[in-house]
Amino acid sequence: MQTYLVTGAASGMGAAVAQRLSADGHRVIGLDLDAVEVCADLATPAGRQTAIDEVLAACDGRLDGAVLAAGLGPGKGRERTTVEVNVLGVTELLTGLRPALAAADKAKVVVFGSNSTTATPLVPGAAVRRLIAGDAAGATRIILRRKGLTAQIAYAASKLAVSHWVRRQAVTPEWAGAGIRMNLIAPGPVLTPLLRSQLASGTGGQVRAFPVPVREYGTPEQLAEWVLMMLSPA
Repeated sequence: MQTYLVTGAASGMGAAVAQRLSADGHRVIGLDLDAVEVCADLATPAGRQTAIDEVLAACDGRLDGAVLAAGLGPGKGRERTTVEVNVLGVTELLTGLRPALAAADKAKVVVFGSNSTTATPLVPGAAVRRLIAGDAAGATRIILRRKGLTAQIAYAASKLAVSHWVRRQAVTPEWAGAGIRMNLIAPGPVLTPLLRSQLASGTGGQVRAFPVPVREYGTPEQLAEWVLMMLSPA
């Protein structure tokens, strides 16, 4: 039995991954706002530190893997919260938990990105760079200049930033050199509670217009299977 952290474990893709790992006999430390083992708000510095502290205590300083699935979709008026959760809720957590991952034998990390990084225009590179550097406030100021598109740009910028961060960190001595394998998965539209609510809202037409070449949405269970393959021994 191995011990895995799964963020966003209360619903959607995170819940599907947690259930799949548990069914395979592994111990799962779920992290979300409620109804899981560790309850913390990844939108705030204090919440992220609480998450790190409580996960380290729960795993006794050793994690065999982590799946960073927690995230927020586009939402007007919550641009700052979106980038805090989607970027710092990954980068700060993984940095704080790296010693526990390094303590395991060949730990594996899977971060959830998004294929919106290739499909959303006008994302300011300066905002992405600030997010990679951990400056959520500065990035948000830049994003809010894009009137009428701020929600979509905040989401795409957050996923671009976390994708770049993973690529840069994954090959460093601190990660690959410590035996930690880190990968990112970039799903398209997946029928999570978030997507269902978007389809039912006033932005449903925009969501339905997003290109889906296979003509059907993915499911959380499909994503969980792919994540399990990424967590399997190389």
